[in-house]
Amino acid sequence: MKNDRTATILSPDPTRSAALSLLAAVLDRHRPLEDALDSLPPMDARDRAAAHRLAAAVLRRRGTIDAVLEPFLARNPPSEGMHILRLGAAALLFLETPAHAAVGTAVALARARNLPKLAGLVNAVLRRVAENGASALEELDGPRLDTPPWLWTSWGADARDIATAHQSEAALDLTMIGDAPAPEGGLLLPTGSVRLPTGTRVTELPGFETGAFMVQDAAAALPARLLGAEPGQHIADLCAAPGGKTAQLAATGAAVTAVDLNPARMQRLAANLARLGLVAELVGADARSWRPATPLDGILLDAPCSATGTIRRHPDVPYLKRQNDILPLTQLQDQLLAAATAMLKPGGRLVYAVCSLQPEEGAARAAAALARLPLDPDPIRRSEMPELAAALGRDGHVRTHPGLWPQYGGLDGFFIARFRRI
Repeated sequence: MKNDRTATILSPDPTRSAALSLLAAVLDRHRPLEDALDSLPPMDARDRAAAHRLAAAVLRRRGTIDAVLEPFLARNPPSEGMHILRLGAAALLFLETPAHAAVGTAVALARARNLPKLAGLVNAVLRRVAENGASALEELDGPRLDTPPWLWTSWGADARDIATAHQSEAALDLTMIGDAPAPEGGLLLPTGSVRLPTGTRVTELPGFETGAFMVQDAAAALPARLLGAEPGQHIADLCAAPGGKTAQLAATGAAVTAVDLNPARMQRLAANLARLGLVAELVGADARSWRPATPLDGILLDAPCSATGTIRRHPDVPYLKRQNDILPLTQLQDQLLAAATAMLKPGGRLVYAVCSLQPEEGAARAAAALARLPLDPDPIRRSEMPELAAALGRDGHVRTHPGLWPQYGGLDGFFIARFRRI
């Protein structure tokens, strides 16, 4: 790499500047990445998407990036400087950015942030990374470095497969509505979802405006399917927003009531149903205290959880959640399970789901519900999901994780259990 090529990049790149803001929001202020993205000033859509991709690459591979940087730093610079180094290293190591561009934009960003003394350090360190970083990667255990120890331990024998899957961005999965044809180039997965490549712009796909499909990970499409709703039944979707599962249930012909406490998310749910041409009763309420006018035939409870099953899509999750967050979530899940059970008619079916990989939020909650609530297990049978038999346990629960289906690119982590009201 030549000095004059680096020197030609003088003005700060809006993509790098926005990515730095996103990193600072997540790592320093513990804000969700999507919230930080929404707070960015107006900018070109492509720059915005590129900033998101760059920041997500740092979050996804931060442990590895820091390990590569460490030998070239006598001590870590202040937080903002460290983020600039991480952005440059991510561009070099994982995004195939030409070395002169990755280094030059990082140096320009340091200068634009009034860190002239840091600019020299950034230039020197990132040049070393450009020369030696790729070989350094070969000696590092990336999956382990990029995973907080408490998560690695909790995932047991599946930890390495899960963490390896987290290194890659998730593809775009669609659930088709009715007989709508899949977009050209989509891969039909064994469970019926349609998978398109990472980076696909969903709003530009034919059929988006006409409601031909909804965006939904293949694993997220399973709970509504396993409830088995039928025309004429009255079904509730608790904690329903943003409404993917509500739409699935409404498409069966069942009468669906969607309950959620968050007004903004309910507005999004309403907009999604309108685009899809589907109808459901929308109730803004706390599902722990809301009750239907008459007992229900079925309930889908996709409960609030740690969301550790969605790290491929939300690489900020490991920086926002801590081990001590799990207990309050399990207490909330128990309360919601009790409320849902009280809403069911005898023989009514309840599907409990969480997009979590944590055992406390999965099988432990199902066992607690059976021990204290008037419920019988309604095991999910292999014949209901032969295409994902590896995710089905002997207890009739489903546990998907990102390391499954490597031939298709994985899927989100979900726990699903099914019950009948006594």
